Amino acid sequence: MSLKTNSRMNMKFLYAGIVIALIISVLAPFLASPDPDGLESAAGGVIDEYTFSALEESEPFMESPMPDYAIEGQGKMGEVLAIVIGTLLVLGISYTLGKVAKKQ
Repeated sequence: MSLKTNSRMNMKFLYAGIVIALIISVLAPFLASPDPDGLESAAGGVIDEYTFSALEESEPFMESPMPDYAIEGQGKMGEVLAIVIGTLLVLGISYTLGKVAKKQ
C-alpha cells in the first residue's frame, strides 16, 4: 500500500469519526436519561448528606457558559446546540494540539 493511499484511508477514517461524533451530539439530548447522572448518585453514596448538600449550595469557582449542557430558553434545540458546539470545540482544540505536537 502506498503512502498516498494510506493517507486517504486515514482521512476517511477521521471524517467518519467526526460525522459519528456530530450524530451522537445531535441525538444525545433525546436519548439521555432525565434521572441524575451516575456521578451525582455515586457522590451521594460516598459523601454524607450534610456535606453533599453544602457542596451543592456553594458557589462555583467559575460559571459555566452552558450549564446543564443547554442554552437557556431554547428547549431541546438549545441542548443540541450546546452539545454540538462543545463537540466542535473539543475537536478543534484536539486538532490544534495535534498540529503543534507534530511540529515539535
